Amino acid sequence: MVFVALLRGVNVGGKNRVEMARLRESFERLGFEDVRTYINSGNVIFRYDGTADPETIERALAEEFGFEIRVTLRDKPSIDAVAAALPDDWVNDDTMKCDVMFLWDGVDSHAALEDLTVKPGIDEVKPVEGALIWRVDRPAVTRSGLMKVAGSDLYKSMTVRNCNTLRKLAALMDAV
Repeated sequence: MVFVALLRGVNVGGKNRVEMARLRESFERLGFEDVRTYINSGNVIFRYDGTADPETIERALAEEFGFEIRVTLRDKPSIDAVAAALPDDWVNDDTMKCDVMFLWDGVDSHAALEDLTVKPGIDEVKPVEGALIWRVDRPAVTRSGLMKVAGSDLYKSMTVRNCNTLRKLAALMDAV
């Protein structure tokens, strides 16, 4: 089975520095195969025939890097489902901001949506299994209700990737 490990809060603003080569080696020591990383924000794609669990990975990373790194795992069918739910015209560029908020296991996307301030006419949010997909036109970003998510309890139970990264991860997983 092909998985992606999505690490939360690494290499952000000069904090929690994680070198990608060292990260790959950490995953290989755990017995994962065909390990590759994508960009510095902590995306690790790998193949594993057993049951991969975030807690084992988190313990290994804490030992390797000396600080806690939260991890959520998604298998290929899960990433494909999120990518399929992402409208083709939702992009992350200079006209639009589009992010995918991957939720930790046990956090229901529909319930999480109820905890967010979604401003009609500004924000569009699609709940999918294990994630929320959000888009807003760039000129309206500062008026978005979802900009407040960073200070919420829900924010501690997610990791965010832009839609371009999601699409690239899906393509890279196809190649494994």
